Amino acid sequence: MSEGKIIVGVDIGTSKIVTIIARVDEEFVNVLGVSEVPSRGVKKGQIVDIKEAVESINNSLDGAERMAGHSVGSVVASIGGSQIESQNSRGVVAVSSSAGEITESDLARVIDAAKAVSLPSSRQILHVLPRNYAVDGQEGIKDPLGMIGIRLEVDTHIISAASPSLSNLEKVFSQVGIDIDGVAFSGYASSLAVLSETEKELGVVLVDIGAGTTDISIYSEGSVAYSSVLAIGARHITNDLAIGLRISLESSEKIKIYLSNMSKRPKIERLGETFEREARNIDEIDLSSLGLTEDLRKVSHKTLTDGIVRPRLNEIFTMIGMEIKRSGYAGQTPAGIVITGGGALTVGAADSAKRTLAMPVRIGTPINIKGLIDEIQYPSFASVVGLAVFGATLDIKPSLPFGLSLPSFGNLGINRIFSKVFKFIKSFLP
Repeated sequence: MSEGKIIVGVDIGTSKIVTIIARVDEEFVNVLGVSEVPSRGVKKGQIVDIKEAVESINNSLDGAERMAGHSVGSVVASIGGSQIESQNSRGVVAVSSSAGEITESDLARVIDAAKAVSLPSSRQILHVLPRNYAVDGQEGIKDPLGMIGIRLEVDTHIISAASPSLSNLEKVFSQVGIDIDGVAFSGYASSLAVLSETEKELGVVLVDIGAGTTDISIYSEGSVAYSSVLAIGARHITNDLAIGLRISLESSEKIKIYLSNMSKRPKIERLGETFEREARNIDEIDLSSLGLTEDLRKVSHKTLTDGIVRPRLNEIFTMIGMEIKRSGYAGQTPAGIVITGGGALTVGAADSAKRTLAMPVRIGTPINIKGLIDEIQYPSFASVVGLAVFGATLDIKPSLPFGLSLPSFGNLGINRIFSKVFKFIKSFLP
């Protein structure tokens, strides 16, 4: 990982698009700028309207550029949706050196051998993540570089995405006027931001509950062993509230956020409210401060949490439990489950997970960050912080055709500048 590398991450979600500009070193992600805008043109983690997606991404990039004072030329983007698939693969090669010393070239060759899996032409590999190496039959080696041997093997975890989705993502950023340095599965990116090394080594389930989808990454012995996406998310809870209370989606989203904020208040204050409600023998919450368009002033707290929110949360975590069982790693994750993403803040989410899955549960927020941390120290920013961590591991070398190199201009974001100039000139044309 390069020291002090500036990385721009763009997390394209169903409900919001977040851009982060950060300087990443070996230990910390130093946040320089961040911008969050409502997402348009995206549904269940996939782009469904290129024009609207371009506009939303442009707005998010502009906000982050203004905050950081840094022009964006290229980004690391996220991709999700139920089209994400994963599988494990094994590669085997002979060590090329006559002395038997394993080199970087051997590691690259064995990874390429593991990538040679049968995939439909409509799919493309996103990640090939090494899990364990073996040298001459000796298993459990994490880094074989420099070791002596004849036969090198690797177990990898391969994450793939649908080629049309990647092509649409590339087209959107092309119209924005910037390049893509890399694309990461949003669930894997979140795991890079919120999980500790101890949790990864013990075995842990990372659950990123977004608005339209839920990403799952299961770690075993320090590396990713299983990845999947469920086509259900926190927006389903919003829909349930809208149907149950007969109000608009906008109003139900406000109520859901209000309930979540109530659950985060200091315990003494909540206890005081509880005793007061019991003394008055009522269970109502006042919604007048939310400014709802509907004439809804008071509603039963028990009806909202126990009658509407909890059943949907139980359904989500039941589906997650079935996915964990399907993975084959049930019982191999003693560190439990870490819930992150915007849906992690839903009232009763942690309790529902504990009750349904019978596992240790914690809410995951980004770790090892500094700078503008007040802006992003929430579960909903896990994926975009993870994109910065992932981007710092990429070997990005700007190049031109015929082997020519681009001179360094301090990340001026030339493509984006040209795009803005072109749009400015175009606005004066009839």
